[in-house]
Amino acid sequence: MFESSGKPLVGVPVSVTLTMRRKVRNHGSSERYLRAVAGGAGAVPMLIPALPDSFDARDMARRLDGLFLTGGRANIEPHHYDGAPFPDGEILDPDRDAIVLPLIRACLDEGTPIMGVCRGIQELNVALGGSLHYRVHMVDGMLDHRRQRRRQIYANRHAILLTGGGLFERLAGQAEVVVNSLHGQGIDRLGAGLAVEAKAPDGLVEGVRVDGAKAFSVAVQWHAEDDFEDHLLSGPLFREFGAAAAERAARRATW
Repeated sequence: MFESSGKPLVGVPVSVTLTMRRKVRNHGSSERYLRAVAGGAGAVPMLIPALPDSFDARDMARRLDGLFLTGGRANIEPHHYDGAPFPDGEILDPDRDAIVLPLIRACLDEGTPIMGVCRGIQELNVALGGSLHYRVHMVDGMLDHRRQRRRQIYANRHAILLTGGGLFERLAGQAEVVVNSLHGQGIDRLGAGLAVEAKAPDGLVEGVRVDGAKAFSVAVQWHAEDDFEDHLLSGPLFREFGAAAAERAARRATW
């Protein structure tokens, strides 16, 4: 008979990829995300397959103690935020879109804690009615936030300014930290109910929280999972997420 570890259960939606030769659909997530949930948040990560007809979002939100939104190669399809159609050849993941966007809204309704990184902040923003820049580096005055191939992939690239008196500043203990940068898209119009917690030097939103959420609900544009063990802000964010998930797990045990 198996005994519960007592750790909270955190859902991790997967990305769908196709093999080049046989076009077999693979549902998966990078191990670094799973290790960050396990080691940084002290939770058990559970992959959620991108099968839109296989479960109800609200039922899933009730069963989870937390939702962790990962990065991914594909961008959110623009029809979800009234954006211009993508050019031909854009990498898409429509089934992940179909799973994640309603699941975010259900988790917020149910008080299930949420944390997102990279694509995750974009998903949270779109789920709440926000829009995205198709290519940040093509916007006048914006930096090129894409990966620099000649550098270490996850090396820190630029500073972010934390909102004075905000959650992120309190967790970091200072007004500015340096983060990595590996994304082409970014927040344009801010989603309803989102409060800005951090911005890049060019003004791009790098961190948000859901104002008035029933539970801890934040997302960042950088890859916080890469340095959760020693980063001044990424580590505390994962610990806060884990504490919120553990609190929900304790409450659910009494239901």
